[in-house]
Amino acid sequence: MRRREFITLLGGAVTTWPVTVRAQQPAMPVIGFLSSASPGRDAGRLAAFRQGLGESGFVEGRNVAIEYRWADEDIDRLPVLAAELVAREVALIGVAGQVRGVLAAKAATSTIPIVFLTGADPVALGLVASLSRPGGNLTGVTTLSVELEPKRLEVLHDVVPAAAPLGALLNRTNPNAEPQTSVLQAAAQKLGRKLHFFNAATERDLDNVFSAARHLNVGGLVIATDGLFISHGELLGTLALRHALPAVFQFQAFAAAGGLISYGGSLAELYRQSGIYAGRILRGERPGNLPVQQVTKVELIINLRAAKELNVEVPPRLLARADEVIE
Repeated sequence: MRRREFITLLGGAVTTWPVTVRAQQPAMPVIGFLSSASPGRDAGRLAAFRQGLGESGFVEGRNVAIEYRWADEDIDRLPVLAAELVAREVALIGVAGQVRGVLAAKAATSTIPIVFLTGADPVALGLVASLSRPGGNLTGVTTLSVELEPKRLEVLHDVVPAAAPLGALLNRTNPNAEPQTSVLQAAAQKLGRKLHFFNAATERDLDNVFSAARHLNVGGLVIATDGLFISHGELLGTLALRHALPAVFQFQAFAAAGGLISYGGSLAELYRQSGIYAGRILRGERPGNLPVQQVTKVELIINLRAAKELNVEVPPRLLARADEVIE
């Protein structure tokens, strides 16, 4: 081979080599994010999810992509949306909102890793074998939920005159509704309070519930933990103020929007922890080996502006316990 021909062939190899290397580089992993809510309602919480991903070394658009599927509160769409993500062959599925979203994802795949965040008991629901060793393709983050319902009722009892009946708002389509009913009824009996139960399964039901509660002269409402109610925390706070009904819910957004009291864990922390787990799985850890994380820290937030508008007196001992007072 002549020297000129050798140089020409070598030059051609050098020219094509980077293209070959680029072709061999792995594609950017894709996370499927399944939510029963809508993009606007989940915006703040998504920021916390991305923060968790960032702590694990992943940045959306740089080294990970996220495909979103929103049910827009139509939970009957969740199985179809979960199936779409499975067909897309995403690297993992993160599920937020309704428990039925997690169940839909679990039914859609037994191989793609699933990271859930829920207030329900994942063992009782059959999502994992145990909290410490989930097994299978699911793991995630939980917060205290049913355990705190009696505490929220006790807080409401402290601010509503004893003569008035109390109310409890649940979503009967939630698998947690039955244990929530049991613990709330037991707590009401212990406190010597009459308790009315109300049901809401869609956003359209919410205003009617508050109207019905006022019609029955309910003195205060405890709102049970549910994905629908979490998505509409701000709306619930506004409705409570509009209907002049003292109410207690789990998350801070409710109190900030005009609800009297919130008592529960941090929703942002739940999303952050689920983002961290998503990142760890993308790095090769098996979901079945990652213990279900339990966020146990709770915050008591009292809206004194709402108390004034509602003509409610918050006992000093309750104020002394508050982590935050909105004045």
